[in-house]
Amino acid sequence: MEKQQYFTVVYSGPVGFIKPWFAGRDSKTYSQQFLTPSIIEGMRQKLQVGGILRHKLTYAGFSLQREQTHPRGWDQLTKKKLMVRPRSILDRGVLVNPKLVLAFASREDAECAVRQHICLCRNEDVLLPEPEIRVMDAVRFDELPGYELRFGKRGEAGMFPVGFDRFSPECEMRYGRIEITGNPVNTAVAGCE
Repeated sequence: MEKQQYFTVVYSGPVGFIKPWFAGRDSKTYSQQFLTPSIIEGMRQKLQVGGILRHKLTYAGFSLQREQTHPRGWDQLTKKKLMVRPRSILDRGVLVNPKLVLAFASREDAECAVRQHICLCRNEDVLLPEPEIRVMDAVRFDELPGYELRFGKRGEAGMFPVGFDRFSPECEMRYGRIEITGNPVNTAVAGCE
C-alpha cells in the first residue's frame, strides 16, 4: 500500500489572533492555539482548494494588545440631549510570529495556495506563504512541532466540543482533540525545516 503524500505550504506573519469560539466580548481574551473546523473550512473556501488535510501551528509567544471597541447601540443622555456610544477596552493576547503549515492532497491545491495570503481570523493578521512547496508523508508531518486539532466524533477518546459547524444546515456541534508535538512555542521562529 502506497503512503499518502502531503503537499505542504508554510505561512507566517508578525501577529495572529484566533478568537475562541466560546468568547463573546470578554475584557481579556487570549488567542486560541488551534484552528477549528469552521476556520479550516473558511481557509479552504478563500484559497479555493479541494481540501485542507492537516495543519500545524507554532508561535513565539503572546503579546497583550489593547483594543478600543464600540457597541452597536447608542445611549441617550436625556438631560444633556445627547446620543453617545459607550466605549470598551479589550485586552487581546495575540500570537507573536505565528507559523502555520497546511497540508494538501494534491500539488495543484498547494500551488494554488502558495500564491495567496491567509488570515487566521482577523483581516489585519495577514500570513504570507513561503514560496517552496514541501512534500512529506504523514509520519514526517506528525513529527513537525506544533498544535493541531484533530477532528473526530463525540464520545471518542480525548474529544471535546470545538464549536458549531457554521457550514452545516443543522449547525451541529463539532468535536476534536489537541495534539501537541515537540515544543510549538520555542520552535515558531525556526519553523518547518
